[in-house]
Amino acid sequence: MRVLITGAAGFIGSNLAESLLKQGTQVVGLDNFNDYYSPARKRKNVAALGAYSDFVMHEADLRDETTVTRVITEGSFDAIAHLGAMANVRYSIERAPLYTDVNIRGTVNVLEGARLAGVPHIVFASTSSVYGKTEQLPFQENDPLGKPLAPYPASKIAGELMGYTYHNLFDISFTAVRFFSVYGPRGRPDMMPFMITDSIVQDKMFKLYDAGEMYRDWTFIGDIVKGITAALERPLGYERINLGRGQPVRMADFVTLVEQLVGKRALMETPPAPASEPHITYADITKARRLLDYAPQVSVEEGMAIFWEWYQKEVMN
Repeated sequence: MRVLITGAAGFIGSNLAESLLKQGTQVVGLDNFNDYYSPARKRKNVAALGAYSDFVMHEADLRDETTVTRVITEGSFDAIAHLGAMANVRYSIERAPLYTDVNIRGTVNVLEGARLAGVPHIVFASTSSVYGKTEQLPFQENDPLGKPLAPYPASKIAGELMGYTYHNLFDISFTAVRFFSVYGPRGRPDMMPFMITDSIVQDKMFKLYDAGEMYRDWTFIGDIVKGITAALERPLGYERINLGRGQPVRMADFVTLVEQLVGKRALMETPPAPASEPHITYADITKARRLLDYAPQVSVEEGMAIFWEWYQKEVMN
């Protein structure tokens, strides 16, 4: 199997690439190494993949239609894992043009490349944020998606819809996997597990919205990678599938867990949650179990212990 991974230098992309390479899959990566967070961290992620002879890396921007098309048409790919995007709900709030450009136009460039090259199957990284402040608990894939709370989830809804269009017109299999609060080794510094851990280590103040009376469905990176891999191996026509753990964790309890791992108390402000933040994320993973044999194994206690071990080795040293 030969797979293109966009966003291959990032948190999820590099973990997926490494897992596929260990299984003997040929992997081609594409990433622009932008400075949203440290490019050096991304290059370190990719350096770990350089030990594999079946890995090739292209440095390119998703908005560069010519290069994206060339990489795809010359690649003879069996599938594409389209993970590359501008992420982060809060960062997107005043940057709608950027998120539209990267996440929507960039996705169309990937879809067009797949159409021209005859790539039969795409797995698209979507997000639990597409559900907004839904009253449906747990979140189910057939829930209406008409009220995104920020540009980031709006751009992901657009990507899912464009995927359906290409499936309908050109018979490309398109599976949108909706990630729920992914964490683990190589986690981005703008994500809450890293931010909370880093703030406690450095005795810095951080914001815990609504005094921690919010809930997030934390999902370990290893479980997410297994879900993506299963989706790559199983073209399903057009599907939208939740990849979460299905066990929301109260944020105040999550902070307590990190305090116990680090051995220090957190310094927190507890302002009201902004309009971009839902009270809870909660994945119904029934469809993932049925279609992908998805079965998350790692509890938040186990996963954060693994993350803390990585943080001490890679960030503190």
